[in-house]
Amino acid sequence: MQQSYLSPDWALSRLFMSISTSVLSELLAKLPYLRPQLYFKASLTALSHAMEDQVLAATLDAPLVIASFQRERFYRQEAHRYERLAQISNQIYVLSAPETDFANSSDFYEKVAFEADDALCHEWHLVVIAQNYATCLVCIEYPKSQSSSRKTELNPGLDMDTARRFEGIWTSERGVSLTAADLLLKRVLVYRPELATKVQEVRDRLGIGITRGIGDVNWNGGEYACDIDTDPFVQRLVTYLQASQYKLHKAYRSIAGQARKEQLINSISNAIRRSLNPQDVLKIATQQLGEHLGACRCLIYRAQGNDSEIVIEHEFLGSGVPSVLGEKWQLHNNPLFQEVVCQSQGICIADTMNDSRVTTSPTIWKIIEKLGIRSWLIEPLLFQGRLLGIIELHYCGNSPHIWQTGEIDIVNAIATQVGVALIQAESFANLEDLNQQLEALDRTRSNLIAITGHELRTPLSTIQVCLESLASEPDMPLELRQVMLSTALEDSERMRKLVQDFLTLSNLESGRIEWHPEVLILQECVDLALSRVRARFAQEELPQITSRIDETFPLVRADGDWLVEVIAKIVDNACKFTPSNGKITITAQNRDSQTIEVIIADTGRGIEPNRLEVVFDRFYQEEGALRRTAGGTGIGLAICRQIVKGWGGEIWAESRGKNKGSKFHFTIPVVESPSPSIPAKKTRSRIG
Repeated sequence: MQQSYLSPDWALSRLFMSISTSVLSELLAKLPYLRPQLYFKASLTALSHAMEDQVLAATLDAPLVIASFQRERFYRQEAHRYERLAQISNQIYVLSAPETDFANSSDFYEKVAFEADDALCHEWHLVVIAQNYATCLVCIEYPKSQSSSRKTELNPGLDMDTARRFEGIWTSERGVSLTAADLLLKRVLVYRPELATKVQEVRDRLGIGITRGIGDVNWNGGEYACDIDTDPFVQRLVTYLQASQYKLHKAYRSIAGQARKEQLINSISNAIRRSLNPQDVLKIATQQLGEHLGACRCLIYRAQGNDSEIVIEHEFLGSGVPSVLGEKWQLHNNPLFQEVVCQSQGICIADTMNDSRVTTSPTIWKIIEKLGIRSWLIEPLLFQGRLLGIIELHYCGNSPHIWQTGEIDIVNAIATQVGVALIQAESFANLEDLNQQLEALDRTRSNLIAITGHELRTPLSTIQVCLESLASEPDMPLELRQVMLSTALEDSERMRKLVQDFLTLSNLESGRIEWHPEVLILQECVDLALSRVRARFAQEELPQITSRIDETFPLVRADGDWLVEVIAKIVDNACKFTPSNGKITITAQNRDSQTIEVIIADTGRGIEPNRLEVVFDRFYQEEGALRRTAGGTGIGLAICRQIVKGWGGEIWAESRGKNKGSKFHFTIPVVESPSPSIPAKKTRSRIG
């Protein structure tokens, strides 16, 4: 029996109930044997377009088409297709929630604007029914998860449309299509009751809303003659499947490329983390980057913005490409390097033959001709705006290199990693230097405490004993009294010299010394220094000391008293560590036209090779502060180094090892053009 059309009053009475009810849920309630399936947005687009193509291919009758879009923006993408469908049938109904200008109208087809709180806002429907075929698509969108929303916020440029999911029914069963059409036509009349006559006409023509029995062949599984060419329908599905496969392949390729990029970056990062040596870092990065990008030549070199030239120390080479390892490259006249420095960003030259920066620069063109570079990438190694070095990739050959997607990004990422690694290596090296300085300072502190404790306490104790004896023994014999006084005076002089050395070193290191350079005869300075040494060791047997200074040596320019002090302290040091049967020799030689080199050699204890530098440190004791067989504070050679540096000279030590003697060298500037009218000055002593 045919069901009569529901009156508009009844429809209005159910308005509030209807708009909150899902069409899919109503369909499943009426046809409980249906099983919903999961669809993605791309699949539904393909299905809906294929169903519309099926209508466009029909020639017999005017089918019923009901399309329900969620929002007006989705409808606008398909509006032109429904204008074409309206040329075939006058029973076209399009439903959408308005956002701008979508409203109820009957221009080309029937537009139905539903409320924003209608359940249709979450659904997607397309029903096509004709006399000889029927299909329907009824589905509801899955609600967006909170995690998806967060991803969209974090990645605003990410296209989430293809990830939208729907649950619903797609079928060509006529009974299901008629039921779905009945539900949607009722929803149409809720919003546009004036279409009652038109709706009733299509109901009567197609048998929509008629109650059927279970065995009715028209209800489920009935056969209908169909003279439609289904090729457009199939072609539409094939096209969308191919497009989906292409997108999937493209996505896999992008993922694989990203994986290779991350693998390379991780590989280089792990490799450079295994070493804090900058040379190792650059060597590993050069090899890895050149191999991965298939470059003919990959160079990474250290450079700063004000460098005029660099030496190529790290290189990756492809087959048949000339090497530039060890070559010096000029940077001050290289416009590409200057551009990188000014802009703090890389340069990518796709074809050197057609780039004006190359063709107009003779310097760059010579490099191109010599190395055969066709494509050139220059990327700076930066850290907080500071230039640390350069990465260069050269592609040689007759044709330019076609840059693949992400290659430049890989170079940028590697440049960042190498820049950080270089800073870490530099920081570690600075930390090592600082640790060595701290260790040296700690040794200096320990030696200072031990030396001053020994050198001050011993003479003080002697002076105290002598004075106490003189005070407590008024009847002490005159000879013994004289011995006591002499001992106290000698130790007090020893303490005075110790304090004087401390003050001298302090003044030299702080720059509080006023230098008085004068023209001097080197032999006179040596003689004065030797007389001072012999006076100090008057009570001891000294080694044989020989001076061999050629009389033809030019005059020197230095502060006379300080020059005598240097010679005296070095000879004094040699006397301490050379036995009385040994020899000490003082010689000099012309080092160059501006400098004389003085050499003081002994046959004494010698110095271990690893201690040739530290002997000039303050408070250094060759045997240790607490195990000494020779006296002294360990600051004599430190004073000598400061004095020699004061007149711009150099000082160093040589020794073949323990018990093989030692040599101390220092340089003195000569008088370039001495005037005959100005005689050399006699050296005066200002140092106590």
